[in-house]
Amino acid sequence: MRRVITYGTFDLLHYGHINLLRRAKEYGDYLIVALSTDEFNWDAKHKKSYFTFEQRKMLVESVRYVDLVIEETSWEQKISDLHEYHIDTFVMGDDWEGKFDFLKDEGADVVYLPRTPEISTTKIKQNLKN
Repeated sequence: MRRVITYGTFDLLHYGHINLLRRAKEYGDYLIVALSTDEFNWDAKHKKSYFTFEQRKMLVESVRYVDLVIEETSWEQKISDLHEYHIDTFVMGDDWEGKFDFLKDEGADVVYLPRTPEISTTKIKQNLKN
């Protein structure tokens, strides 16, 4: 069984997120989503999510492409996650291109997928604000 992992906040879940998860699942049989906790979002990313971690987790778990949701609590956990969950392929959006290539040294394929260009959580929040 080929295992795939991706990371993100997945706030205001939208069709761009679903596209990413669907395409990530195409790289293997089992997709793990490491979902950023509220604390990690605030402390490390300086972002506040609209939905709480538990609400976002429930939404992401409901997506048919996702097999398991785990917590993302630090930038550094990626290496240990690869080993703990026996990951074959690490997938991220192409806005992170090159930033995680070091994971190839840990034995994982690293794939950067194109984002859905016309949609983002940031754009949704800006549109709602206006």
